[in-house]
Amino acid sequence: MIRVLLADDQSLIRAGFRLLLDSADDLTVVGEATDGAQAVRMARSERADVVLMDIRMPGVDGLEATRRIAADDDLAGVKVIILTTFESDEYVYQAIRAGASGFLVKDAEPAELLQAIRVVARGDALLSPSVTRRLITDLASRPERPPVDDRILDGLTGREREVMVLVAAGLSNDEIATRLFLSPLTAKTHVSRVMTKLNARDRAQLVVMAYESGLVTPGQRA
Repeated sequence: MIRVLLADDQSLIRAGFRLLLDSADDLTVVGEATDGAQAVRMARSERADVVLMDIRMPGVDGLEATRRIAADDDLAGVKVIILTTFESDEYVYQAIRAGASGFLVKDAEPAELLQAIRVVARGDALLSPSVTRRLITDLASRPERPPVDDRILDGLTGREREVMVLVAAGLSNDEIATRLFLSPLTAKTHVSRVMTKLNARDRAQLVVMAYESGLVTPGQRA
């Protein structure tokens, strides 16, 4: 059973999410938070697997709450899906840098939301190719672009660098396997090793690290 915490300051939205999640046999709502600070406390007390986190909440907002969850070793297993009415590059970038594993707009289809929870609960990142492309473009256009430091990739093999480039392009494990003539299991193993070596929480952070290390550049074809 996947334990889900709802974090949104609007009671009507929380009620709608609870009704939807209660209809799924493998999901259960373990609590409702009305602000970011409460979400962090309840993520710990209720041992949530996934937090559906609104961005705009009073006091501590969803992005700051996500940062606090990601920085807490006791909450290492908690995954955050950012929910917002604003599908903007800025929010995608900030959410991923904060440690979110997924990003959805609130008007997503019910089935899409349920699948998103299952995806991040099993340790994958909910980051579609279209969101990945926007993220890379947004990173590149920032005037405060970080200096390239390719030393963070020193521990990767040539094959692992190839895999990371494809992850940064938004390819799934199956697509990576096809591109590199590997089995899906081997591709998944390579991705897992890259994440372990770079201490990345998920694929979303690999995208940011691939760009900031200079491994990929905007406009580069995978």
